[in-house]
Amino acid sequence: MTRRRAALGLVATALLAGAANPPQRIVSTTPSITEILYALGLGDRVVGVTRFCRYPPEAMLKPKIGDYINPDLEAIAALRPDLVVVQTNPVRLAERLNALHLRTLEVDQQDIAGIDDSIRAIGAAAGVSLRADQLIAKIRAGLDEVRARSAKLQAPRVMFVVGRASGRLDGLVVVGRASYLNDVIRIAGGENIFRDAAAAYPQVSMEEVLARNPEVILDMGEMSDEGTVSEREQRETVALWTRRLPSLDAVEHHRVFPIVSEMYVIPGPRVVDAARAIFAMLHTGAEAK
Repeated sequence: MTRRRAALGLVATALLAGAANPPQRIVSTTPSITEILYALGLGDRVVGVTRFCRYPPEAMLKPKIGDYINPDLEAIAALRPDLVVVQTNPVRLAERLNALHLRTLEVDQQDIAGIDDSIRAIGAAAGVSLRADQLIAKIRAGLDEVRARSAKLQAPRVMFVVGRASGRLDGLVVVGRASYLNDVIRIAGGENIFRDAAAAYPQVSMEEVLARNPEVILDMGEMSDEGTVSEREQRETVALWTRRLPSLDAVEHHRVFPIVSEMYVIPGPRVVDAARAIFAMLHTGAEAK
């Protein structure tokens, strides 16, 4: 069965369940799921979120159930949910929740199509399929707008750094082909220099970076657990690349951009905001030429 057929089957199952008995107590196990729930107008039904769920701000007031990798099953069960929405993960969370006789919905947002499928499945399970269709249409329209603007412009070579040692250019982890961010970079009119890496987030060496010579560097390596980057850290990020790799095109042309929002790595409704922001960084002044 193809992934698309599996997604359609998931939506059909969720639709039957949602129509028969719409859940009123929903637990989210990832920030992206939380954002989808709120975007669908289901915030009042959310009774539990992860400690990393910070958007929208009211989500931070909800009871916490751990995080994506270390969920607290007892805390989830204590909330008496009638639906737990989980993202496909390495800790077999859906299987463990099913063993506790908790109703679960498992989704996967590994690419843009996966975001659509997740919204559709969550909407069906919650009995708000029309809202889901409207949200998907809004996201598609926003991305199409960015795609149309970027199609007219030259695509710069881009490296998106999602992790590294704090204050150092060691242990660089970048966006690869299997990440949804690879889709976003392409929509924004960039050429991901590590799109040939099969992994979603491969670790790369300094030698590889030098050889591929990005024209734009997007660096969120200083992002804290609170999802923030101070102005001082932003300046230090630029200075770090300037000291270590001054010959890179991105450094020479002052196109190193510290990433200051976690929205870029949360594959949900804010994907349009992320695409627009990346477009602005990739094409500063280009449309005026």
